[in-house]
Amino acid sequence: MERRVMVMSKYRFEQIVFNSTEKKKPIEEDKYTYLGLEHLDSGSLHVTRYGSDVAPIGEKLIMKEGDVLFGKRRAYQKKVAVAPFDGIFSAHGMVLRPKEEVIDKDFFPLFISSDYFLDAAIKISVGSLSPTINWRDLKELEFELPDLDKQRKLAKVLWAIDATKKSYQKLLLKTDELMKSQFMEQFGEKAVKHHGWKVTPIDKVVEKPMSGEWGKDDFEGTGVKVLRTTNFTDRGVIDYSDVVTRKIDDKKANQKYMKFGDILIEKSGGSDTKPVGRVVFYDGKDDMFLSNNFTSILRLKPEVGLLSVYLFEFLFVNYWSGGTRIYENKTTGIHNLKLADYLAGTSIPLPPMEIQEQFAAFARQSDKSKSELEQALVELTATYKKIISENLG
Repeated sequence: MERRVMVMSKYRFEQIVFNSTEKKKPIEEDKYTYLGLEHLDSGSLHVTRYGSDVAPIGEKLIMKEGDVLFGKRRAYQKKVAVAPFDGIFSAHGMVLRPKEEVIDKDFFPLFISSDYFLDAAIKISVGSLSPTINWRDLKELEFELPDLDKQRKLAKVLWAIDATKKSYQKLLLKTDELMKSQFMEQFGEKAVKHHGWKVTPIDKVVEKPMSGEWGKDDFEGTGVKVLRTTNFTDRGVIDYSDVVTRKIDDKKANQKYMKFGDILIEKSGGSDTKPVGRVVFYDGKDDMFLSNNFTSILRLKPEVGLLSVYLFEFLFVNYWSGGTRIYENKTTGIHNLKLADYLAGTSIPLPPMEIQEQFAAFARQSDKSKSELEQALVELTATYKKIISENLG
């Protein structure tokens, strides 16, 4: 049987999209419909948070519901989302609309969020600290697209996969909420008073926080694996799907490799709507990863009689309860965590080891459920990416 070959056509990017550059200076009411890059999550087309405490400063891009929002600054973070309403968007992004004679409107967000497009765009980023994509360069890039009928069929399948992934992610969030409520029931203020447990500042139970390393560019990809805040998830687990490698001196690396049970805390990168200070639990092998200089490693002192999972859950719940907000300072729009003050000013209960172990057993069961959901998500994501890679480029 003769195999049918898919017909692809090549287009310059400017032939595929409209780059809307219409701007406005925000007024007070615009704070409710403002989207910044901090509101966009890597790998998700859906916006789950938005708005600002005050009207944003400086001109912003006007967006319409259904527009595709693309973070052109620090594009390596791969932030792409569909605008959920009319409003304003960060000038560090682009507001893109499809040219429907070339690309199907439902397929368009899937194309912009694909590695096929994003990897090509990232390569033309300019600048070292906050690499940015310029439209004059981006518009000239060429991409191959299947015909419109094929695009429509692909969109139907890919959006169905996306909907299934979203339902699994909701189940993961519910599992995490159960963990938080269980922790508060066992170790919250009422439980501490009832049992008469001692409390102590966190800096008394952890070793001196270990700052990360960034080193130099590793063009060969043979260097040290470094975890960034882009590897943090809001569920407290590490996303290992996009880990960079850097050239770092062996002596420094050997002193700062992460150990199982370490807790990685975010020191920089918060925003008005999302405080700095997120934590993730390191569950990998010893001596495989470093962290970058926007993070610090917290490691329990062995003699304090606490389990690392207990310390992590305390920090996790404390963060999501707003416990880091009073320890923030702000420079040029980025929120930073005064880590030493936070650790010295936040006290942790010291329950008996038996109680901690009971909670750890509950956490392990919860992790097992989450692991099964996460594996299903991994498989769905792999299927999604396979379909994209087989039909683009």
